[in-house]
Amino acid sequence: MKDGVSLKLSFNIILVEVFLLAFCEYATRGHESCCSQLDHLKGRVSVDKKVDAILPEISPSGSPEPLFPLIAPSPLVPFTNTTVPKLSGLCMLNFTAAESLMSITAIDCWSVFAPYLANVICCPQLEATLAILIGQLSKETNILALNETLAKPCLSDIEQILVSMGANDTLAQICSVHASNLTGASCPVRDVNEFESNVDISKLLSACEDIDPVKECCHQICQSAILEASTRIALRASELLSLDEPHILPVHSTRVSDCKIIVLRWLASKLGPSHAKKVLRGLSNCNVNKVCPLVFPNMKHVAMGCGDGASNQTACCSAMGSYVSHLQKQSFITNLQALDCAASLGIKLRKSNITKNIYSLCHISLKDFSLQGLQNDDVTRFVLFASSIVLTALL
Repeated sequence: MKDGVSLKLSFNIILVEVFLLAFCEYATRGHESCCSQLDHLKGRVSVDKKVDAILPEISPSGSPEPLFPLIAPSPLVPFTNTTVPKLSGLCMLNFTAAESLMSITAIDCWSVFAPYLANVICCPQLEATLAILIGQLSKETNILALNETLAKPCLSDIEQILVSMGANDTLAQICSVHASNLTGASCPVRDVNEFESNVDISKLLSACEDIDPVKECCHQICQSAILEASTRIALRASELLSLDEPHILPVHSTRVSDCKIIVLRWLASKLGPSHAKKVLRGLSNCNVNKVCPLVFPNMKHVAMGCGDGASNQTACCSAMGSYVSHLQKQSFITNLQALDCAASLGIKLRKSNITKNIYSLCHISLKDFSLQGLQNDDVTRFVLFASSIVLTALL
């Protein structure tokens, strides 16, 4: 029995390391690596006495084999098919052909980590999966959207399959996905033939068939082509006659946004699942890095400790440290997002009549807005806590 428990514990430690390595890849590329946290973790399985009370003891004289092998198959695969999904039998989406894509989505939205990885990894992957599934179906139906009758059971089936593979069971809520997201919403063009007769498809394919993730975010070649195509088909239901209209009405702006999804589905139908995933995720990464996803709570304690009338630097930095610590635990963010978050917080500090350079005074840097900024003990406690949740689910 002990051997069985130890094996499952080892899997959880591997799972945690895979998660942290994956997050490093997304959030720390080109910056200080968080892999040092992994090295710290390997020698600290029993750091916290509270955790020791829950987890079985691992003998220090155990096997010297590393917890995370240098070359390894996905350790999650044997554990993903945990339940049998209850499908509606009404959805026409080809889940069998998209099994690999669904598996990747389930891992990116793994139950314990989905809320923390929502804006950076999980939700962009889920949105790409929906676009690809409907895009591939359009090759049979010639329609780039589901009708309202099919949208609800299809969304339910998608959730059921992903949960059976280990994804969070509140994924739709976490990513704010509704059945309407599988329809055409307000976009007037859904038929493939009508789409292709109104859009310069050769220009669209040329711009988006093969994108460079870095150059695309800077020059927006594919994004511009998508905007042009979505605006053109959105105008089909509008009285506007020119793409050069200087002021787009709010209702038209919403229609353009809905038509962008139609354009992405069409691209997914032409590129194939694997290639489409690469393109759609590259595009979503550009959008993710444009916005700070953190919610800034009330700053009254920081204002009291760091206001222009305050002179106690220790109290100021303590208040600021607590505030930033709260931000760290909301969500994992990329370094580019951290830059935007730092600027946004700076504006809030000025609005609170704090004119001191708090970042310099309290030694706060970009990494303090993300997982990198957590102290070693904080990282270990968080990882072991998450690991214990997974362990409980597996036992």
